[in-house]
Amino acid sequence: MKINFLLALFALLCGQVRAADRPNVVFIMTDQQCADAMSCRMGPQYLKTPAMDSLARRGMVFTRAYSPNPLCMPARNSIFTGRYPHETGVTRNEPVKLDAAEFVDMGTYFRQAGYHTAYFGKRHVCFKVETGFQTTDKPPKKKHDVATTAAAVEFLSRKHDQPFLLVVSLMNPHNVCELARGQELPDGPIGNAPPPDKCPPAPANLAPQQNEPDTMTIMRRGYHASPSFPVGNFTPDQWRQLRWGYYRLIEKVDAQIGAVLAALRKAGLEENTLIVLTSDHGECAGAHRFNQKTVLYEESVRVPFIVSFKGRTKPGTCDKFVNTGLDILPTLLDFAGVPVPKKLPGHSLRPLSQGETVAAWRDHIVVEDDMYQAGTIDGFRPTTEGRMVRTERYKYCVYSRGERRESLVDLETDPGETKNLAGNPNYCSVLLDHRASLARFAKDHNDPLAAALLADNVKPIPFTPEIKR
Repeated sequence: MKINFLLALFALLCGQVRAADRPNVVFIMTDQQCADAMSCRMGPQYLKTPAMDSLARRGMVFTRAYSPNPLCMPARNSIFTGRYPHETGVTRNEPVKLDAAEFVDMGTYFRQAGYHTAYFGKRHVCFKVETGFQTTDKPPKKKHDVATTAAAVEFLSRKHDQPFLLVVSLMNPHNVCELARGQELPDGPIGNAPPPDKCPPAPANLAPQQNEPDTMTIMRRGYHASPSFPVGNFTPDQWRQLRWGYYRLIEKVDAQIGAVLAALRKAGLEENTLIVLTSDHGECAGAHRFNQKTVLYEESVRVPFIVSFKGRTKPGTCDKFVNTGLDILPTLLDFAGVPVPKKLPGHSLRPLSQGETVAAWRDHIVVEDDMYQAGTIDGFRPTTEGRMVRTERYKYCVYSRGERRESLVDLETDPGETKNLAGNPNYCSVLLDHRASLARFAKDHNDPLAAALLADNVKPIPFTPEIKR
């Protein structure tokens, strides 16, 4: 008896909680949703998201959650492995072979811990999903979200003899890309936009940033030269109508989320299920005359993030810095009682989501970038890589090419990032502090690009035709 008690105690201390005591986990991810694009955050005047709002009412909303890299594949591979994009090597929407032993995926961690693992919906990852996830689907290109939701609902209706991890990876509001191009929407029509005066206002930061790095001026031209980004001549009224459509796409995906939550309740699983909601990256929708993502502006890099566990998470908001690529996996493992591997650089958000005081937390966050999707201008396709440092008040960015490669904005007085202060002598000490933070990051996390950007910060690096990778 004594031996059995000691063995049970040892297992508990090691995080091996009994299956009956471990929560189910539902991880919901939308695609291309900016942080405040929920009615619980921006109000119901232009957008209504009852399903997301219901998660926010009983969960913790993290208001400073950032994508590790504002592009699908880099962000998703980071989220599912808990590693920085510069570690995985996935910095573009291009396949990279990952070392499965080094970059263990979320499904494998949970499967090895005794969970049944299921993955439905968009993948865009560089690991074999079926290795870690026992139950999967291959949704169609059209009506993707309807099929993904149907698969998730059917899975929830089954009898479950063990705790499960369910990933629901939805496509919308990504259809805003096709909307901007005037193409058929893969997940179905949303109707015609009303007259501009009946649409949401154009963004207040529609104009390019004052004194912006010439990197961004050139990249904007390059993006607008690509048929994928045909918004260069959009008028404010056209941006208003695009934003109307973007909100409708968010409402469509919210309805799918609502169906998943309803299935969870119907199955009697709500009381013992952790639900985490996020998006891989945001959408500019006109900010600084960009659409889509990849840039380091707030609309592109800041994402919704809700941790909701009925009766266990504390309803409210938290303004601690979150890197979704690093922190999601440790958080899910922590809630499940699974030991978090030491090689993962992120932090569990379980204490913060439950309203506990955390003695120490990161005071800044670093986001990575690789802008390569531009069209041809002046005979070549411009590309640039960059790093962003976000602190309590300021945001610093540095890019790999251009004459002026740095930006610094005061987000307290200029939340729209309309003025670049990097060349203002009054902010010299702030600039140096942020360079120093990035230098420490480069050293602590073995990021050679960040180190190179800083080493060359006083030297102009011209734009030249990209060498094919």
